[in-house]
Amino acid sequence: MGPREVLNKLRWQPGGELGLARIVIAHRGAPGDRRVIDGKQITGLGRGFMSVTSPEGEVEIPYHRILRIEVLGHVLWRR
Repeated sequence: MGPREVLNKLRWQPGGELGLARIVIAHRGAPGDRRVIDGKQITGLGRGFMSVTSPEGEVEIPYHRILRIEVLGHVLWRR
């Protein structure tokens, strides 16, 4: 199961746990070249990327940049 499937499962399962998720992505220039996305920032899950609201506006982040997905401290997926 890849990151898209994990995020879709969180989005559509009862209780909607996508808002509780923390997604760590590779982000050049950020401290440690990593950035954390709050699940509440995700506005869409496309075929090859997720849409996220950020201070820069709406951005598309490819799934291959996702390093880890966790909910309430439990790692659900890791590269």
